[in-house]
Amino acid sequence: MDNKHALSARVRSLTESATLEMTRKSRELREQGIDVITLSIGEPDFNTPTAVKNAAIQAINDNLTHYPPVPGIPELRKAIADKLLRDNQLQYKPSQIIVSNGAKQSIMNALFSLINDGEEVLIPAPFWVSYPEMVKLAGGKPVVIPTTVEQDFKINPQQLEQAIKPETKAFIFSSPCNPSGSVYTHNELKALAEVFARHPQVFIISDEIYEYIRFDGKHESIAQFTEIFERVILINGLSKGFAMTGWRVGYMATNQLIADACNIIQGQYTSGSCTISQAAALEAVTTKPEESAELIDMISKFKERRNLLFDGLSTIEGVVPNMPEGAFYMFPDISFYFGKSNGQSTIKNSYDLCLYLLSEAHVALVSGDAFGSDNCIRFSYATTPEQIIEAVSRIKRALGKLH
Repeated sequence: MDNKHALSARVRSLTESATLEMTRKSRELREQGIDVITLSIGEPDFNTPTAVKNAAIQAINDNLTHYPPVPGIPELRKAIADKLLRDNQLQYKPSQIIVSNGAKQSIMNALFSLINDGEEVLIPAPFWVSYPEMVKLAGGKPVVIPTTVEQDFKINPQQLEQAIKPETKAFIFSSPCNPSGSVYTHNELKALAEVFARHPQVFIISDEIYEYIRFDGKHESIAQFTEIFERVILINGLSKGFAMTGWRVGYMATNQLIADACNIIQGQYTSGSCTISQAAALEAVTTKPEESAELIDMISKFKERRNLLFDGLSTIEGVVPNMPEGAFYMFPDISFYFGKSNGQSTIKNSYDLCLYLLSEAHVALVSGDAFGSDNCIRFSYATTPEQIIEAVSRIKRALGKLH
């Protein structure tokens, strides 16, 4: 059957993830024997820490293979509450923690619990590619607040105030940010919190999945401001900080009303997260980040790669890189090349440039339009320094052919 109208309007409104699309295109080239450097995947190129893996093995040997409670095993929920107090000075009861199949499900649970048809959700751009699609899936209307590299891709209080309308139900953002790596400071978050305090109908979904991948200073959560604490839905997980992308464990911390609602929602379409993964997560969550040699080494290597990529991109005419303070992405402005051509094709936007670099330089990147910022492209430096150096060299040669 190829009649698309047989599908629901809901699914027909969604688009394929741009990161997955570029991964697929680069895989197809590799299958043709072409050497493609992939800088498009948002995944640490490190392995899960040994102690975490051992905890999972022990769980299997202990036969922890039966249905878990929908919101997560009690020990893990308590450990997450303890972690939030230890690392973030935030007080939550275990009953306010819901463990899900990855942070993406936690976000979706939050949106399903809050959003009615037509209600607006504010999303600063650049944003993680899934945010607008998830809002649409929940029946909401995504409203984008644009930013630029000059403002380090962070919105200011004036922009936020102007964007909030009577129809605004929620605001969703990440810090550290995917795709820019930008990090909101304490004072910047405080200024935003003061705006939210004047608009009690707006809930704040704070995606903090990159919390531990921070290069300077300590992580700041918008949940720390008491005047909006009850309206913050804090999202986190184990995928990035502990290189556990395949384990699929995320969580939310929020007020009891929303937590109970998400418990009901999750109970109707996935139930609880894998017991073995939760046992591994328990080991990770109880690990103090400053005492994890593997985590410290990963962050150190990411910082070295960030500096290497920034220095390399800074040598290319027309490329304006940002200096990210967290995560493992860089989001340079490349609009200098719009309108330029190699004699065969003309670059009209970031998607055209990414396709050109994939075919000409054999480097896979993700176009900025997918993140709401068409003037930029996303680099993931979750790869070796040698690959970064070679990728920059290829890109520089390819861009040099555009006039």
